Amino acid sequence: MRVNGELKDLATTLTGTEQVEPVTIDSPDGLNILRHSAAHVLAQAVQRINPQANLGIGPPITDGFYYDFGVDTPFTPEDIKAITKEMQRIVREGQRFVRRVVTDDEARAELADEPFKLELIGLKGGKEAAEGASVEVGEGELTIYDNTTRDGEVVWKDLCRGPHLPNTRMIGNGWDLTRIAAAYWRGSEKNPQLQRIYGTAWPTKDELRAYQHRLEEAAKRDHRRLGKELDLFSFPEEIGSGLSVWHPRGGVVRGEMEQHARKRHIEGGYTYVYTPHISKEDLFLTSNHLVTYKDGMFPPIVMDEERDENGEITKQGQDYYLKPMNCPMHILIYKERARSYRDLPLRFAENGTVYRNELSGALHGLTRVRGFTQDDSHLFVTPEQLEEEVGKVLEFILSMLRDFGLTDFELELSMKDDEKSKWIGSDEFWESSTDALRRVAVASGLKLTEVPGEAAFYGPKIDLKTRDAIGRTWQLSTVQVDPNLPERFDLEFMDKDGQKKRPIMIHRALFGSIERFFAILLEHYAGDFPVWLSPVQVVGIPVADDFADYLGEVIDTLRSRGVRAELDTSDDRMQKKIRTHTTGKVPLLLIAGEQDRAAGTVSFRYRDGSQENGVPIAQAVDRIRAAIDSHALVQTAGDLA
Repeated sequence: MRVNGELKDLATTLTGTEQVEPVTIDSPDGLNILRHSAAHVLAQAVQRINPQANLGIGPPITDGFYYDFGVDTPFTPEDIKAITKEMQRIVREGQRFVRRVVTDDEARAELADEPFKLELIGLKGGKEAAEGASVEVGEGELTIYDNTTRDGEVVWKDLCRGPHLPNTRMIGNGWDLTRIAAAYWRGSEKNPQLQRIYGTAWPTKDELRAYQHRLEEAAKRDHRRLGKELDLFSFPEEIGSGLSVWHPRGGVVRGEMEQHARKRHIEGGYTYVYTPHISKEDLFLTSNHLVTYKDGMFPPIVMDEERDENGEITKQGQDYYLKPMNCPMHILIYKERARSYRDLPLRFAENGTVYRNELSGALHGLTRVRGFTQDDSHLFVTPEQLEEEVGKVLEFILSMLRDFGLTDFELELSMKDDEKSKWIGSDEFWESSTDALRRVAVASGLKLTEVPGEAAFYGPKIDLKTRDAIGRTWQLSTVQVDPNLPERFDLEFMDKDGQKKRPIMIHRALFGSIERFFAILLEHYAGDFPVWLSPVQVVGIPVADDFADYLGEVIDTLRSRGVRAELDTSDDRMQKKIRTHTTGKVPLLLIAGEQDRAAGTVSFRYRDGSQENGVPIAQAVDRIRAAIDSHALVQTAGDLA
C-alpha cells in the first residue's frame, strides 16, 4: 500500500489518520515489489545451496530482476536448474517477509560475513553506492527483512529497504530465471567480479508466457543477427570493439536515411555545418566536458611537440581529444562573428561522428558503440523565441519519425526537484523554461510524464519515446534547453534595443545516433523495410532464360526511374530464386514468362507469398515508383496501390 505517498508493506501499523492507497500487483509499483521479492527468494535459494556465497545487490529492473553473488566458481546452467527448484520450494513454503529497523552497528554485526553488504552500510545515502543499491540502503533508517516460517522461525535475512509481498507464496508461478552474466561490484573494473543471475516475474503464468513469446520475437528481430544475415554491417576485430563498418547494402539504407533527413532539415530552415573529429583540450575545458564527462572520453593524443637535433624538447606538446559531442564546435561557429536578433533563431545541423569510451561490457551491436554519428542540431534563440522554437522542433521530430513509419509516441518532461544544490540558474529561468516545455508537450496531444529531478543541472528537457512493432519502448529524440554553454562561451547577440544579450541554446538529437536508429528500425521491421529504405527494391526473376532479355528491359526502365532493381540471371531454378530473395527481404519480385512477354506485362510476387499476374509494364513501374515516394510498407498486393 501507499501511505501518505510512500510505499509500505501491508503489515505496516496505521493510526487511522493516514492517507492510504492500494498498490495492485499488476501496477508498475506492484510489479517492482513482486520482482524484488523474487530476487530475495533467488538469493535465499543460492545460499541454501551454497552457504559461502556472498550477497551483492538484487534490484528489480525493467521486466525482471537480478541478484549479484560473490562465488568461487561461475554459475553453470546445471546450477540454475538446481536454484530454480530451490526457489520453487521457498515459494511453496509461504515464508513471510518481515521488516525490522536496525542501527548501523546492529546491521554490521548481523551481516559480518557479508562484505558487500558491509560496504553498502558504509556508503549509506552516498553518491558512490552501487547502481541499484537504493533497494538496499537509503539516506534514512536501515532495515533488514527476515524471511520467517509459519512458526515464526527466521530462516534467512537480507539488508533491504523494502517493501515486499506479504509472503513468498504470492510470487506464484509466473517467474523464471533467464540468464547468467558477470558484473563488477559497484560497476567498476577495479572491484571484484561477481556472478549475476537474471530473472523475470509476472503476476500470472499467462503473462510470463506472453513475455517469453515477446523475447522469442525480439530474438528473431535482433539487429545483430539480421545485420549479418542481410549483409548490412559488421564489427571487424581488426578495427576494435564498438566500431562498426557499413557494407554496401547497409550503406544504401543509411544513405537513404541521411539524404531524407538532410532534405527535411533544409526545408525546415536548418543549415548544415561540418566539424573535425578531434580538438585541443582547451575547447573541452571551456565546455566543461573534461570535468563532468572525462571518463566517457578517450585518452588524449599528444600533438605539436617539437624537438631539436639533439632530441631536446623545444616546444611542449598539446593534448588533443576525440570529440564526445559536437556542441562545443557548433558554438565556435556561432561565435565566429557578431550576431543580431535578426539572425535568430539560428539552426545548425550536422551528421557528426563522435567517440565515447564505453566499457567493453556495455557494448551492444549498433545500439551501444564507441564511435557513432549523431544527427545533431543546435539552435540559438532569444529567450522570447524559446517556446515557439521548441514547439517547431517537436513538431519536426514527430513528422520526421512518422516518415520512417513510427507512429506510437509519448513524452517525458525532465524537471528539477527541490534539492537546490543540484541546479544552477535562477528560479525564474527554471520556472519559465519548464512551463514553456510543458505547454509545448501538452499541445502535442501525446501522453506526458513529468519527472522531477531528472533534468540536466542547467535546464529542463523533453525526451520522446516510441513503441516498436512488438511493444518495446525506445527513447529516441531529446530537446534540451541550455543556458549554461552560452554563458561558458560568452555568447551574445545584439537585441533590438541595442543591448547585448545572451542567447539560449537548444540541443536537439532527432535519431539520437544514426547507428542506434538504424538498429531500432531494423528490429521494428524485422528487416522487411518499406520499399524506399530497402537495399534492393525489386528483383526480376525470369521463368526461363528465354525471358531474361524481356525482363531485363523492365529492370532497365525501373533503374532509369531511380529504382534499385536487379535481374537474377543465375543458374538457380525459379523457385530457389524466389526463396533466396524472399529470405533476403526484397520487397518486390517481378516474374515474367511467355504469357507476360506476349501481353507486355509482368507478375508481382509479394512478401506474404501472394502473386498478382498480368500487370502492364507502365502501370507496374508507376506503382513501384509511387510506393517508394509514399514510403509505403508493401507486404501484400493491397499495399501496392
